[in-house]
Amino acid sequence: MSDSDGAAAAAAERETRPAAEQNNQPVPLDCCGGLNNVDYSKMDLVPIEEFIRHINFHDPNLSIAVIAIIFNPLFWNVVARWEHRTRCLSRLFGGPYVACCGLGLVIILLNVFRSHSMAVVMKTQARWELMERTDVFYVGISLIVMGTVLVVSSFLALGFTGTFLGDYFGILMDEKVTGFPFSVVENPMYWGSTANYLGLALIGASPVGLVLTAIVVLAYKVAITFEG
Repeated sequence: MSDSDGAAAAAAERETRPAAEQNNQPVPLDCCGGLNNVDYSKMDLVPIEEFIRHINFHDPNLSIAVIAIIFNPLFWNVVARWEHRTRCLSRLFGGPYVACCGLGLVIILLNVFRSHSMAVVMKTQARWELMERTDVFYVGISLIVMGTVLVVSSFLALGFTGTFLGDYFGILMDEKVTGFPFSVVENPMYWGSTANYLGLALIGASPVGLVLTAIVVLAYKVAITFEG
């Protein structure tokens, strides 16, 4: 190749390269390129590794808590739909109101067991020093207060049968409840319960508590989809 041909090729290459690269400046990432432009090798994974290090995934109590979280909404949705189709529980208990109260008591006991299982895991597994801060503690307290308000006000607005799937038993309310807390958030019973669990995890500086709360959110999202 002649010198003139080499010079021409070099000039063509310079013209095709971005101006920033020619000036030895970093080429800005194309925001429209999505995550393909992210350099994952430069991510700081130390916080994630520290978070995971504080969780014992082989703990049998953790498995029990996860099973309880997933089982509870699955149980009451399956049983309620079965009752709606067959009326078996109403015939067994001698009426829809007694049957609904019976299912409600079972749901309460299951939720007590779930809460106990989660509390055991959060108490026995490691705390994370990064979460042991005053501001995190008070955020946890605020979430528990907010969650309790949502749960209690939702129960008062719906009543026992309204709270525990009375519509599947043919027990219908006179009109749709639109006041507080339903005027603020949909499914306040679910999200109030979630806020309580998250608050407990923050107060206890518990990484495993955050994981369990995330599983609660997923389980409730699925339940809401089916109930809707």
